[in-house]
Amino acid sequence: MAQHHVWILLLCLQTWPEAAGEDSEIFTVFGILGESVTFPVNIQEPQQVKIIAWTSETSVAFVKPGDSETAPTVTVTHRNYYDRIHVLDPSCNLIISNLRMEDAGNYKADINTETAPYTITKHYNLQVYRRLGKPKITQSLMTSVNSTCNVTLTCSVEKEEKNVTYRWSPLGKEGNVLQIFQTPKDQELTYTCTAQNPVSNNSDSISAQQLCADIPMSFRTHHTSLLSMLAIFFLLVLILSSVFLFRLYKRRQGAPLQGRAGEHSLFRSAVI
Repeated sequence: MAQHHVWILLLCLQTWPEAAGEDSEIFTVFGILGESVTFPVNIQEPQQVKIIAWTSETSVAFVKPGDSETAPTVTVTHRNYYDRIHVLDPSCNLIISNLRMEDAGNYKADINTETAPYTITKHYNLQVYRRLGKPKITQSLMTSVNSTCNVTLTCSVEKEEKNVTYRWSPLGKEGNVLQIFQTPKDQELTYTCTAQNPVSNNSDSISAQQLCADIPMSFRTHHTSLLSMLAIFFLLVLILSSVFLFRLYKRRQGAPLQGRAGEHSLFRSAVI
């Protein structure tokens, strides 16, 4: 019978009319999936508090502050929070451990006191996020001209997350896509993408030397091929010129010999 009266009292306190002590401000509380989150109540005089009723979509828990010799008494009223709710003494801040995604939502603390305003209400909005893993940078080569290439870098996290922002350094640009024009003078740069959500951040980097790695190689190959072709061309010109000069030289030497042979034939005919 006594226990029945206690529950009636708790329900009455939970539905107690909210007087002038209601706090219209909503405190946003960020939590990490699988970890703990604290709802700040910050009671200055716990001895003046009779009980604190916590609710979300349904009743969550009742907290009766302790004193200098006893710890606060916590009564969890919803099975989804069993073994996951604790209270810090003497502030009476509420802690939910082993956070789940479904824990996100609006919470309310009705703090019933011994003196006016008798009920102080505080509102909270809990947002639960995953801790971000290391993002991944991928690149795609768009165009390349004269050792300069147009590269698109894309930064992404492993799982699609809400409220994730991306920032590139040292350029200071935002967004998960970065388009750059890579030139040989930029070889010492390192591009870093930082992914961030309200509870964590992580980053990945790529060296400029990794970008357009095929461009310098193709340029050197093209340059070497051009030199080889020019060398072969000049060699052919030299060979053809040498053959032409040699044949011209032989012709000029053959002409005097033919002249002497003709004179010798005429001389023999005259003698006969």
